[in-house]
Amino acid sequence: MNRIDLKFKQLRAAQEKAFIAFITAGDPSLQVTEELALSLEKSGVDILELGVPFSDPLADGPVIQAASFRALQKGVTLRKILALVQKIRRRSQIPIAFMTYYNPVFHYGEGRFIRDAKASGVDGLIIPDLPAEEAGNLRALAKKAGISLVFFLAPTTARQRVPGIVKAATGFVYFVSVAGVTGAKKAVPSLIARKLRSARRLAKAPVCVGFGVSTPEQVKALGQVADGVIVGSAIVKEIAHNAGSPDLVDRVCRFVRKLSAAL
Repeated sequence: MNRIDLKFKQLRAAQEKAFIAFITAGDPSLQVTEELALSLEKSGVDILELGVPFSDPLADGPVIQAASFRALQKGVTLRKILALVQKIRRRSQIPIAFMTYYNPVFHYGEGRFIRDAKASGVDGLIIPDLPAEEAGNLRALAKKAGISLVFFLAPTTARQRVPGIVKAATGFVYFVSVAGVTGAKKAVPSLIARKLRSARRLAKAPVCVGFGVSTPEQVKALGQVADGVIVGSAIVKEIAHNAGSPDLVDRVCRFVRKLSAAL
């Protein structure tokens, strides 16, 4: 049982839902990312998603695209992010999942990447452009290493694909609340509740919802029908808004506490 599985077990026992926060590794710096990771754990974050900057982030909206670009400009690499996780692990056992695209994993080498991720203390992988049907080798490597491999469901996922996706997913199933890319939305479509309930009936792993979640009201509403809620763009936007401020970490954590408290 890795840290993600253990966290959900603890939350179920307490009848609570998971609050999952996404930040882009290296934006505005790797040092600040480390400070944020440690402080977010104390601000109600149950699981941390660390975004691996990539030049062609097809699932991300403009806010996270810009954060990835800034991190890449500063020379942030997958190897440096793995080293960052090692540093975090000296002070924290917060569950950490990498949100990455398949290209960096492919060029690193699947086997070597899984070994290094395990050694660094990574608990899960979220790869938007790797369908469950094409992830057989990585699934086997991740399973052997005890690393969760999260797959996506969306409102537009073909019905015949759903059972295979939820069966393949470990750690949790990532339910996309809207069709399109990441980014804060003003409202959550009403059909999401029905789709989420259906997915939870089929899935053995917890089902968490993300994409477009940006307010405490949305977090609270989705927390009533999902096992966890993921907020990304709204937090990344808050980081960018406070870039250069000596109080960046404190300000971002105050913002996150308002969201996590809704659960």
